[in-house]
Amino acid sequence: MNWITTLLGNLNYSTILFLMLLESTVVPVPSELVVSPAAYHAAAGNLNIILVVLFATIGADLGATINYVAGYYLGRPIIYKFANSHWGHMCLLNQEKVEKSERYFNNHGAIATFTGRLIIGIRHLISIPAGLSKMNYWKFLLYTTLGAGLWNCILAVLGWWFHGFVPEEQLNDKIVEYGDYIKWGIILIVLMLAVYFALRYYLKKKHR
Repeated sequence: MNWITTLLGNLNYSTILFLMLLESTVVPVPSELVVSPAAYHAAAGNLNIILVVLFATIGADLGATINYVAGYYLGRPIIYKFANSHWGHMCLLNQEKVEKSERYFNNHGAIATFTGRLIIGIRHLISIPAGLSKMNYWKFLLYTTLGAGLWNCILAVLGWWFHGFVPEEQLNDKIVEYGDYIKWGIILIVLMLAVYFALRYYLKKKHR
């Protein structure tokens, strides 16, 4: 998709919003290659770091809403049919991935729309089972905003940090290289959140 490459090479607030909208649907646009480079340019004074995170999060909310609405109104058979279609495969989508996101949502409940935004492979699909389950939209939007906002802050900090020692022509390679560190850091955050909510639930139950 050459037009996506062109947009990635010309990041501004509108392209950040649009690319993050796509990333939160089913179009394979890596958020790491949107938010971190934008933050890198913000560190150079070309963009505002707060607006980078803001527009990235709004874009993620819009894309997630598209998936939510699709799940809510189209239903499972049509979603699976698209996932197994030629167009679905072009978007690196298949039924197994959708089912995986459904299992995650079913196992963790509504909070999955928050924690799921932090997990690679689940992040852009977790909105579909939220729609399929008819989750309250405003609750869905709140958790999505919190999860997407946290993820975008992490990527923005990474991009800002890289500006101090990584030449621009090496930026994308360095982001990919640090991908594993990001992944394990996110897993640690998700585990900590899971423990927190489990303890909170247990203490509430004990109090009752």
